[in-house]
Amino acid sequence: MENTKNYYALLMAGGVGSRFWPVSTQAFPKQFHDMLGTGETLLQKTFNRLAKIVPEDQILILTNTDYNGLVKEQLPTIKQKNIVLEPAMRNTAPCILLSALKVEKENPDAVMVVAPSDAWIEDEDAFVEDLQKAFDAAQQQETIVTLGIQPSFPNTGYGYINYDKSDNAFAKAVKRFTEKPDYPTAKEFVVSGEYLWNAGMFIWSVKTVVNSFKSFLPEMYSLLNEGNAVYNLPEEQDFINEVYPKAENISIDFGVMEKHQNVKVVPATFDWNDLGTWGSLYDKMEGDSGKDAVVNARIIATNTSGNIIRTASNKVVVVDGLKDYIIVEKEDVLVIVPKSKEQDIKEIRNEVQSKFGNNLG
Repeated sequence: MENTKNYYALLMAGGVGSRFWPVSTQAFPKQFHDMLGTGETLLQKTFNRLAKIVPEDQILILTNTDYNGLVKEQLPTIKQKNIVLEPAMRNTAPCILLSALKVEKENPDAVMVVAPSDAWIEDEDAFVEDLQKAFDAAQQQETIVTLGIQPSFPNTGYGYINYDKSDNAFAKAVKRFTEKPDYPTAKEFVVSGEYLWNAGMFIWSVKTVVNSFKSFLPEMYSLLNEGNAVYNLPEEQDFINEVYPKAENISIDFGVMEKHQNVKVVPATFDWNDLGTWGSLYDKMEGDSGKDAVVNARIIATNTSGNIIRTASNKVVVVDGLKDYIIVEKEDVLVIVPKSKEQDIKEIRNEVQSKFGNNLG
């Protein structure tokens, strides 16, 4: 392994994961759950994967103030100074800039990877190799590098990256980003072979990221740069609590990526699943085998296929005649809906809360 003293990671762990309700709740979101029954939560899995290439004390966890206790419980070796606490939900751009300014103050030669806490990656050695290539590219030139995933079907829930297939470099030139397309467009993208899924992982030098914010989001830069004197000191949190809620609510994709002139993509050699919905969890566990995917439950199943079944406490579940359903139980909530309605789970949760009270997730 090369010298890693300049390698840093920003691990994004602030989301609520509302499409995984009722398991994922505002008080206890999906990244803190062992969604696949592996013995490790998604946060622990992602942290340990990044630690294969980034020194542990140079991994920052970006999360909401409410989740500080959960992070410390699940990652007991991490220091409080490495947990960046957002007092308000503000999308991805402000927390990335805040973290980048902290890293720049500590090490102006740093290169950083931004990674979501809830993606599933099977081949971790291939991930480390691809990340190494991306770090190399980001160190050599003022460029933003992304990791793009070979699309296996026309998924309308992901962003797409149009890239130059004829580019011989590891990190290939990006032509444009497209946010979640409709189905016919997604199909065209996949057939063309010139598009990759956007996995939401970015690699860049700290100089590049800070300069990008100066250029494209100057107000946000000047707002958060005021804290330079207190970053990485005990007074930091008071400044963040006061100033951070004033930052614009904008994603890094819209705020920076789509405007930057020099973006590259490394086509990933590893399998990836964003674990965004119950259906994606099923795909990760069973693919298109048609079997039932079972987490934390004991099953008697007759004439069933394609179901995802999960209980809170290894309950016995008897299912007869159901195909392609989500069957999920947690404490005083039981959800049984067709997998085809997985995108509606957020609305179902809101309906339940308005009828029976907010304490149900």
